[in-house]
Amino acid sequence: MASEIINEIKSQIKIGNNFLISGGAGSGKTYSLMKVIDLIYEIDSSSTIACITFTNIAANEIKHRAKHEKLEVFTIHDFLWKSIKNYQNDLKKSLVDLVIMEKEVEKSGIKYTGEKDISIEYLQDKEINYKDYRKIDNGILSHDDIFKISNYMFKTYPLLCDVLKDKYGYILIDEYQDTEEQVIDIFLKYLPKSNDKKNIIGFFGDSMQSIYSNRIGDLKQYIKDGLVFEIKKNDNWRCSETVIDLLNKIRTDDIQQTRKRRGDEIDIDLSGSAKFIYSNAEDIDFESIKINPLFEHWDFNDVNETKELYLTHNLIADKAGFGKIFQIYNNDEIIKQVKKIKKKSEEGSSLDDIKSKTFEEVLNMDIAKETPAFQGFISENGELFNQTKSIFFEELSRIRLNTDQLIGNNSDKLCIHLKKIQERIDLYETKQVNEFTRKVDYKILSINDKKELKSAIDTIVNQKNETIETIVNLADSMNIVKKDDNFTNFINENQYVYDRVKSLPFTEITNLYKFEEKKTPYSTQHGIKGAEFNNVFVILDNGKWNLYNFKHFFEETARKESIVERTNKMFYVCCSRAKKNLIVFYHQPGGIALTKAKEWFGPENVLEI
Repeated sequence: MASEIINEIKSQIKIGNNFLISGGAGSGKTYSLMKVIDLIYEIDSSSTIACITFTNIAANEIKHRAKHEKLEVFTIHDFLWKSIKNYQNDLKKSLVDLVIMEKEVEKSGIKYTGEKDISIEYLQDKEINYKDYRKIDNGILSHDDIFKISNYMFKTYPLLCDVLKDKYGYILIDEYQDTEEQVIDIFLKYLPKSNDKKNIIGFFGDSMQSIYSNRIGDLKQYIKDGLVFEIKKNDNWRCSETVIDLLNKIRTDDIQQTRKRRGDEIDIDLSGSAKFIYSNAEDIDFESIKINPLFEHWDFNDVNETKELYLTHNLIADKAGFGKIFQIYNNDEIIKQVKKIKKKSEEGSSLDDIKSKTFEEVLNMDIAKETPAFQGFISENGELFNQTKSIFFEELSRIRLNTDQLIGNNSDKLCIHLKKIQERIDLYETKQVNEFTRKVDYKILSINDKKELKSAIDTIVNQKNETIETIVNLADSMNIVKKDDNFTNFINENQYVYDRVKSLPFTEITNLYKFEEKKTPYSTQHGIKGAEFNNVFVILDNGKWNLYNFKHFFEETARKESIVERTNKMFYVCCSRAKKNLIVFYHQPGGIALTKAKEWFGPENVLEI
């Protein structure tokens, strides 16, 4: 890290200012974090530092690289839980308050639909615990609950802020842009209001790589208000010079990177390549495209060095082996039919007339016109349709199905539950015994307990080709993954969805999990964040994902600013994964898009194939 940046950080620490180190892709932000830790201990050897990371992998890497006695490294969930877990009385009161708040105003608190009355009296003899599943009536909170209850407690009980500031002189937050806004509020709104003792919050990240929804994204307002001092890094140690030139053009802030050469790169050509290719043909065969001379030296079988990056999942699902469950979430004919009927009834002011009717009754009304696709679906799925006919239309109309709920950080509670099961199977099969035993809800007090646990997981592994319902029931009965409140609530509110999913082979979940764990040749814009490859082939395809739109992005469409900004960040993340060579494919671009491509890539690098 350059001496001028070190000196700037040092001066901000001595003044007592919160600071942010902003750097683009490949700028060495983790290395900067390590250097800042060393710097703090040079200045203040007696202080305790809390370092907060986005993943367990990142936490373990920092623990390995920065071996200071008074350094504590956490994921954000673990940090928050450690901060509040000993205050059981306040935890119980906060849980009760948040359950009540949620009943009064949706999404304001913690959802609970069980039969028990969650009150102080009811919780008196229970201990509040945090696990990776939720069981509110047993006092068990899950991941999302930790954010909400921590924010509420730090806001409500200033003593918590005092204790935290007394314990940690410095709190360093890696990948800050991916942190929940309600967590940032704890550090920058609630802590400053407590006692006179001051601590320093350090942030590390890049607002251009904020591609997850419902996260803080940036600290612009805090910087403007003088609560955070920003320090910018303009180095890039990863990408070729040509790729960096492209990245500088598509950034929307004033960070402009230059390629820094490592000691082992003295005789290496760092120029690289970045090309924009397109086709105006109606049908596209990507296998044929990949034998174009442009890809002559690319090895698509080497998934560690060459990545085929699709920006929508429908082009990947069948190839990766989870096409059946993807089809349900992406294009369920009954839910599509329900949406059409609901929209038509709203336009005709007759929605109240059909809410209390069954789906079969509504289908017999004039308002429902069956499409050929719907008729074909019910003829092929007669048993499912017969079960669905008796469900009230209002219940079906509340169901939301889209691929965001299947893949990624916004997966619904059913998919989260199913992936937990596969995660346990994967840990067991890859002999990660300690991590496996830590994850399962199984008390091991004797050798016999170990034998019982092994027998339980062996039973599941031996039957993983069975249906999803079979494996869910096995995992629950054997305490590998219990059916918790999240799972039960989902089934109660989305019985139709579970009826569709439960008869699929569990191998669909196995393959989905492998895809998300980067164990296939394919990836998406979210899946490659933080990764790097020598060669990256990016296919720009909106599909039906209305959060992103490449036409709007390349043409800078008016009144679509939020979509343009979101797509810009995703495009930046995709392109910045390339260490050497980047090829971007666009199907049937318009004239404005081609003009923009020539401006960014250079006219000689925009090629029709």
